[in-house]
Amino acid sequence: FVAPRGRTMEEFLQESKTHGWPSFRDEEVVWDNVRIISGWGLDKLTGGGEAVSVDGTHLGHNLPDLKGNRYCINLVAIAGHPVGNAAPDPTGA
Repeated sequence: FVAPRGRTMEEFLQESKTHGWPSFRDEEVVWDNVRIISGWGLDKLTGGGEAVSVDGTHLGHNLPDLKGNRYCINLVAIAGHPVGNAAPDPTGA
């Protein structure tokens, strides 16, 4: 995901804050890295789908609204870790 594209940083941050998740639009998705799986559960009602990496890792969901597709993405899924830094041990060890 690359943001903002087609809007200001203020607009991107405001929309993300309003929805409680980083919210990206079609032009901000790097489609070489992301796939949308649709056709089950809530997706049938919203017309959206689950956003996953090309490796199948869950990233978030597409929740279309009046402006078009809105991809609400779990920030932990896209933040990553700097090269050379290991992920923290969830057990605290």
